[in-house]
Amino acid sequence: MKPIRLASGLFTVGMWTMLSRVLGFVRDAMILAWLGTGPAYEAYVVAFRLPNMFRRFFAEGAFNMAFVPMFSKKLEGEEDAEGFASQALSGLAMVLILLTLVAQLAMPWLILALASGFAGQAQFPLAVDFGRIAFPYILFISIAALLSGVLNASGRFAAAAAAPVLLNVLLVASMGIGILVGGDVAQWLIWAIPVAGVAQMALVWTAVGRAGLRIRPRRPRLTPEMKRLVRIAIPAALAGGVVQINLLVGQQVASYFDRAVGWLYAADRLYQLPLGVVGIAVGVVLLPDLSRRLKAKDDTGARHALSRAGEISLALTIPCAVALVVIPLPLVAVLFERGATTRTDSEAIAMAVAIYGLGLPAFVLQKILQPLFFAREDTRRPFHYALAAMGVNALIAVGLAPVLGWLATALATTAAGWAMVGLLVIGSRGMGEVARFDAQFRRRIWRITAAALIMGAALWPGYMVLHGWLNTPGLRYLGVLLLILWGSVVYFAAGQLIGAFRLKDFRAAVRR
Repeated sequence: MKPIRLASGLFTVGMWTMLSRVLGFVRDAMILAWLGTGPAYEAYVVAFRLPNMFRRFFAEGAFNMAFVPMFSKKLEGEEDAEGFASQALSGLAMVLILLTLVAQLAMPWLILALASGFAGQAQFPLAVDFGRIAFPYILFISIAALLSGVLNASGRFAAAAAAPVLLNVLLVASMGIGILVGGDVAQWLIWAIPVAGVAQMALVWTAVGRAGLRIRPRRPRLTPEMKRLVRIAIPAALAGGVVQINLLVGQQVASYFDRAVGWLYAADRLYQLPLGVVGIAVGVVLLPDLSRRLKAKDDTGARHALSRAGEISLALTIPCAVALVVIPLPLVAVLFERGATTRTDSEAIAMAVAIYGLGLPAFVLQKILQPLFFAREDTRRPFHYALAAMGVNALIAVGLAPVLGWLATALATTAAGWAMVGLLVIGSRGMGEVARFDAQFRRRIWRITAAALIMGAALWPGYMVLHGWLNTPGLRYLGVLLLILWGSVVYFAAGQLIGAFRLKDFRAAVRR
């Protein structure tokens, strides 16, 4: 087989995702500055989350978890992969067009399902209007996700990873225009969402054509291959539905606390930065690589790919988790505290960020372990594990809300993440040595954790020294930059000294 360059793909996806997340913070900072955390902001959060929820359910979740392994194996075996992808695209588009039409009619009930606490409030009619405008985004972004899976399986990661950058560029530009012309910024923002979906779809479709792959819409037909795809996708769809139910439970709990929906959304954006740059990038690259190696019966290469993906991703993720726990407030203040967003908002967001930070390694480990199942076209067991994690999430979010308030939602998300990891580890044992991390990973992971804890211990006195700057609006940007640089130096120095990693490993990975 022609191998996918795992490290190169990881860094390609990671760097584009980093740029997307940075622009996402610019977008969110502008939104918070102009809308605050009031009704318009909360309506936007729910309306934008609606198509994204279904997108993860249909495209990036269920459909791609079934489609990418099948397409990768057909590509490896030269078994008309293009025809298979064209049929899959047509079927997906038909389902999503019907879903979009139904959603337009059912939008008030969909908004109530997401945030019943909005009933009778100013947020509700705004959220319904915004939801109807934003929902068609699901059609365009889902097609883009399928085409991205085609590119990723072919070992081409740049265009697919760049598509979210285009989304944030267009959203930031739309708000900028709205501000300049003195219009309703919220309206400019919400109308830019479906426009951005069209642009993202066009970008990856063009990249697929340039890669020499002809993917064209056809009359949808339920062929034996499509039936098999549906059979594999249904458990993955149900698992994706469980994840969305977790989000729904959390949002329902939060909607009964003033401004909590906005606080949790902002906290989610912060911990999603390292998760997107590392965890999601690993999942994107590892799934097609493991699928093709499984087809080629390359067990040694598959275990090496799994172990190096885990080693690199956790070496970058664990220190981020420690930083989110130790210094969440200065990070939140720099990113969001301006305009209508106050210090009270920052303190609330920072508490949620610290709780999410405890779960960050679990969220990344899920992205590493799930491809072991999906590459074998096993979507049933991850669904069962997701059901168990959903129980943990609901029990904590609802059960502890009277005690912890809206923070019970963040704690539930973290606990459910670790429960899911434990179940994935137990479930993968039957796959044999090919599904286990190698000796190098097991030797280094404890040292990586120790280096991150040393960094955390060093961040606290650094925070004390820079406390004055961090609380001065004009100097806090420099203060946070110095704090991050200090933590990075301590982490990489400690890691090098205790043998957690070698810096040349990262340099070599970037060059490959």
